Amino acid sequence: MKKFLLAANWKMNMDIKETEGFFNDLKLKPNDYYDVYVAVPFTDIYLANKTKKSNDIKIGAQNIYFEDKGAFTGEISTKMIKSCGAEFVIIGHSERREIFKECDEMINKKVLKAIDDDVEVILCVGETLSEREDGGHFDKIEKQLKADLLGVDASKLNSFAIAYEPIWAIGTGKSASKEDAEEMCRFVREKVKLMNPNLAQKLRVLYGGSVKDSNAADLAKEENIDGFLIGGASLKSESFESIAKEI
Repeated sequence: MKKFLLAANWKMNMDIKETEGFFNDLKLKPNDYYDVYVAVPFTDIYLANKTKKSNDIKIGAQNIYFEDKGAFTGEISTKMIKSCGAEFVIIGHSERREIFKECDEMINKKVLKAIDDDVEVILCVGETLSEREDGGHFDKIEKQLKADLLGVDASKLNSFAIAYEPIWAIGTGKSASKEDAEEMCRFVREKVKLMNPNLAQKLRVLYGGSVKDSNAADLAKEENIDGFLIGGASLKSESFESIAKEI
């Protein structure tokens, strides 16, 4: 049985002082029930690794570029994040897709680059409110999965995560119902199994979208939800820990 994955995504929050305070206060440690990952801003990766109290907590980045080096002003390579101690990366978050216009072709290149460089991936997929209301949410997720996972060699992986994050539930306080979240996480798992059976064996499917202690227990009971990608509730050690207690 796969362990549950509690993954924090700090987004563009937490400076050096705040990062140090968070990890000094954090009592949470991975155990037999769950793993703990924290995706921090690039500027915090090194300090987070130095300050964390448990070596089993994995620190990661929120983005990478798919080249090793060169004239790509403002971009960061997998080699750079690894040199700071990052062990995983979030790729394809809806904010990268919607605000920064990252297309599936670019996201696929990032996924393949991370895998080649032995950086664990959390790939994000999700639909807008209008796509859900129009009944196009299944087609949207299937399209993203087919494009983003093109050419993935599962033999290179120990594990891989896909986070289903309905865009309409990110940072809005509105969470998908446990039934909707389970339905979509099951859909993700089934599609990956059809596309890449070897990858499906190593896959954890996460739910993200206004996860908090009040809904964590019910969501975690669903068969196809293997973990959470947690945004706002991961910025304070107390609220992050309270979600873990519900698990």
